[in-house]
Amino acid sequence: MEPTTTRAIVDALTRAIVEHRLQPGSKLAEQKLADHFGVSRTLVRQALFQLSQNGLIRLEPARGAFVAAPSAEEARQVFGVRRMLEAEMAREFARQATTAQIKALKEHVAQEKAAVAGEDVEGRTELLGDFHVRMAELMGNQVLAQILSDLISRCALITLMYQSAAEAAHSNDEHADIVRALAAREGDKAARLMTEHLQHVEDNLTLDRKVPTSDITLALS
Repeated sequence: MEPTTTRAIVDALTRAIVEHRLQPGSKLAEQKLADHFGVSRTLVRQALFQLSQNGLIRLEPARGAFVAAPSAEEARQVFGVRRMLEAEMAREFARQATTAQIKALKEHVAQEKAAVAGEDVEGRTELLGDFHVRMAELMGNQVLAQILSDLISRCALITLMYQSAAEAAHSNDEHADIVRALAAREGDKAARLMTEHLQHVEDNLTLDRKVPTSDITLALS
């Protein structure tokens, strides 16, 4: 029962963060969470630790837990690293792509489009990020897939904080353009489109925005 209870707390807080009901910077008071879920502070502490491992919250000594709020500089560094890695990934994918791999990417882009159209904020954010990891997985490069997965976990919170629905739709269109270049085996074009895509995502983030905090009880209700 205990792991399930901890998992339920983790899932509820994750959804609240991803769906913008708990804003970055919000303080997560252990007692308030314990009261809300009807559990001990020990279970809450375990859940908060798990969320800190995922980078969704930060734990500060003597201050407590807060929803993570990546800085503008961190966002720029993350996107800089991604551009370095993913341009070459796109070029290599075009060199060795099979028909089945291209088909898998096209299906992924179609799922993104549906999530964007359905205003599924959590789904679209996850799918738009997973597109990049999926490319590495389809190439059979598990090291690259893991590195990208870690980077995209950090990006997910950044894009949740700063990306609009219109920009998410634009990202989906650019993914479709990249897949078309890959299908045509145009490696240099795919690399250029990937670089431009990641630059567009970064450029469209309002990194100087002041983010409001939300009340835990309202966010989880």
